[in-house]
Amino acid sequence: MKIFKRLALASAMLAATGTVALSEEIKVGSVAGVTGPIAELVVAIVAARQFAADQVNANGGLLDGDTMSLVIADSQCDPKAAVDAGNKVVNIEQVVAVVGAICSGATNGMVQAVTIPAGVVALSDASATPSLTDLDDNDLVFRVAASSAYQGVAMAQLAWDNGYRNLAMTYASDDYNSALAGVFEASFTGLGGTISANQMHEPDKASYRSELSTLSGGDAEALAIFAYYGSSGIAVLRNAIEAGLFEKFLAADGMFDVSVIEQIGADILSGNITILKQTPDYESPSYMAFAEAFGETEHSPQGPFVAHGYDAAFLIALAIENAGSTDRGAISASLREVANPPGMVIRPGEWAKAKAAIAAGQDINYEGAAGPNDFDGNGDVSGRFSVNVVGSDGTWAIEGAN
Repeated sequence: MKIFKRLALASAMLAATGTVALSEEIKVGSVAGVTGPIAELVVAIVAARQFAADQVNANGGLLDGDTMSLVIADSQCDPKAAVDAGNKVVNIEQVVAVVGAICSGATNGMVQAVTIPAGVVALSDASATPSLTDLDDNDLVFRVAASSAYQGVAMAQLAWDNGYRNLAMTYASDDYNSALAGVFEASFTGLGGTISANQMHEPDKASYRSELSTLSGGDAEALAIFAYYGSSGIAVLRNAIEAGLFEKFLAADGMFDVSVIEQIGADILSGNITILKQTPDYESPSYMAFAEAFGETEHSPQGPFVAHGYDAAFLIALAIENAGSTDRGAISASLREVANPPGMVIRPGEWAKAKAAIAAGQDINYEGAAGPNDFDGNGDVSGRFSVNVVGSDGTWAIEGAN
């Protein structure tokens, strides 16, 4: 297969010879919902991807000192736009692999229409829909975010442990939220709970009062919301509170943003909302190494899927280095080799160590900022989830882990 590289001028001249030093640029797609319902969250995720590439380039680069160049494309958190974004990076920019997309529907659309047919690895940092697990993908689709098949079960257990026995639920009509809601409902009723009302809603409506009026008819103790905060989640929350229909709420990753507190009010939400989101082990050596370095930027390392974004880009770099080439077909097998044990443990920022080990013929095992990232046969990883509430300072605070 053709090696997709193009020459780029290096920044320095070789003084002794008077010639210009040349390096090569290795392009990797960075597909994300730069615009759309979670655009604010995406900023930090994309920054973490770029931070990983910057560390690679500052510590020896890829292969023979080549530059890792991330090519940004906007999926808009939409399947159709994601296909266009995938075509841009894969067929026009000729990237060797893709990091992304972020939203589940966008990833599903992109991989099925573009990356799988092109034989290009796609490694998502945030897509959680269970439907990715069963894709006929020729081992080309991976993710460092846990499937919502895990999160839905954990969220149901959290609701049960918090004493809820009768819940209403509403979910947005997209891949991620609808799939997560389905797993949650099955798990909660399996525990013995009741879902007294369950309704899908369309994003971006001006009001959800009619849907909420229907949902409130079954004497539910709380409302479980499965939505992106920027498309319907905040509106559902506001309508429910203003109409006095619900006081208690449960939610997942899509609702975890500071704007939820800013727009609804910390005093109103305190003690009344619980959000379960995927989270790293903040005490692990890998996370602390990442957080110390990335914390020097303007972005928080604790943002949703930020550590995952870093891991996805760093893993693609390791896979290229381990493969010894930018051949698209070699990167898939190489990705498993660098992510799974056995091998020398490599942590975030340890690019020079990894590069030396690979050159010496040693196996490596990347232990990421977000977690071990050990891929199973479907390219999935297990996950860890934190329980988040409104803290005494009026911001999100971790209450525990699940």
